[in-house]
Amino acid sequence: MKNYIAYILLLFLLFAIPAEAQCSMCRAVLESEEGQKTAKGINNGIVYLMIIPYVLIGGVGYLIYRNKKKSNTSKKPL
Repeated sequence: MKNYIAYILLLFLLFAIPAEAQCSMCRAVLESEEGQKTAKGINNGIVYLMIIPYVLIGGVGYLIYRNKKKSNTSKKPL
């Protein structure tokens, strides 16, 4: 069962739908520009900054999981 959850999470990460992450004020200012290059750059920057906390929390969660799993296997009686 645990493998299914990991596969589903992996699928969500691999097939993520691009999201618009600009606030309404940024969007209003940047939509007036022709070419939309600056708007795309700012949107990519916002998404990049939004991903970092999730990666850090996931890494800490993985370390906790690994340490708990290691301690459970070492406590088995002989």
